Amino acid sequence: MNTTEAVQSRRSVRAFLDAPVDREILERVLQKAQRSPSGGNTQPWNAQVLTGAPMQGLLDAVAEELPKGKDSWSPEYDIYPKDLDGAYEQRRRGVGEDMYAALDIARDNKMGRLMWFANNFRCFGAPVMMVIHTPKYMGPPQWSDIGMWLQTIMLLLREEGLDSCAQEAWAMYSKQIRDAMPIPDDHIVFCAMAIGYRDPDAPVNQFDVARAELNEAISWHGFE
Repeated sequence: MNTTEAVQSRRSVRAFLDAPVDREILERVLQKAQRSPSGGNTQPWNAQVLTGAPMQGLLDAVAEELPKGKDSWSPEYDIYPKDLDGAYEQRRRGVGEDMYAALDIARDNKMGRLMWFANNFRCFGAPVMMVIHTPKYMGPPQWSDIGMWLQTIMLLLREEGLDSCAQEAWAMYSKQIRDAMPIPDDHIVFCAMAIGYRDPDAPVNQFDVARAELNEAISWHGFE
């Protein structure tokens, strides 16, 4: 698989097959991803990789908290800006509506949507979960570096025939994450990533995810 194929076939997969992932594959991917760029070569990423009983223990702990709704959330940062608006907010809402349409869950089916949202905290059935964290003093440039590292991982996973879903939603349950694994107190829980083999027949893995036209984001200067 070349880079273009990896980019075009990558998507946030939200339904995985019940198939294990070999640690050897993950180590190969993560070793290659260490070549990701970072300002001043700081390499600010840190991760915990879970499968089996440790992963299930975390999923079970969060499942107990889900019925409490927002009362059980403990986010360490704003996942979206409070004043997100315009095209950015339209895109965020648009992909959600497209996803629910693919799942045949109507806008007024609040319970159906809540039940689907809970799948986030089962990692959509993926057999592997990676939790990403970084020192709290790191700033936006270092968070950008972590994003480049995560994208590198996602493309390398595609090269191995694997899929992923980066999940900032897990930041809402930072307390349960900290109880389940040794994340330093002076680190912030950034996100999780579900890793596994996609279910090719699941409708949620088939709907088209719209992208903005190039001229909405890019301006050219000095070109003929």
